Amino acid sequence: MIAIAIDDEPIALEIIRSHASKVPFIELSTTFTNAFEAISYLQQNKIDLIFLDIKMPDISGIDFLRSLSKPPMVIFTTAYTEHAVQSFELDAVDYLLKPFSLSRFLKACNKVHELYNFRNQRAENKSEYIFIKDGYEQVKVELNEIVFVEASGNYTQIQLKDKLLSSRITINDLAELLPKTDFIRCHRAFIVAKNKITKFDRSQIFIGERIIPIGATYNNLQLL
Repeated sequence: MIAIAIDDEPIALEIIRSHASKVPFIELSTTFTNAFEAISYLQQNKIDLIFLDIKMPDISGIDFLRSLSKPPMVIFTTAYTEHAVQSFELDAVDYLLKPFSLSRFLKACNKVHELYNFRNQRAENKSEYIFIKDGYEQVKVELNEIVFVEASGNYTQIQLKDKLLSSRITINDLAELLPKTDFIRCHRAFIVAKNKITKFDRSQIFIGERIIPIGATYNNLQLL
């Protein structure tokens, strides 16, 4: 994975550079003390990950991330705790509190690596199954076994024919992975398998006795 780091403190960038050099799947291509210079670099280069400070003089890391139309994965690096909730609302992969150890840095990088592999499954794997992280395991899931998917707090629940899987992956990432010919997003919190639908109307979908709502912004979808 190709990464950059943005921090107005050169010493902080040196620590990230040192830690990243010990992680075999991270290539830190360059670093920036000026966030606006990084914007130009991001426009011209494909980057998978940003290590991003929050408290910077000209623009905060939060506002910087919001300014990107298609942001890469982000790990925030900061000395302040008060932005943690806000950072995860922006889908940051992790939040490293300075000073952070190499082991904590590696844990964050491993989370990024898992997400990177997950997002690339669709491109790499054209078979009839995907792998879903369930706890500490990667579980093989046959696509035809999936009945529906539901976002539930910090987890995504994947209802199979005979069991329920719970994963910390976001429903947005799962929506990108599932083939749109077979699955449909009908609500911000629900994805359903088209071939499991027994009936539907303008406001709800029935899968057997289970009722799935159709969100207001999704009610013009072609379900079948």
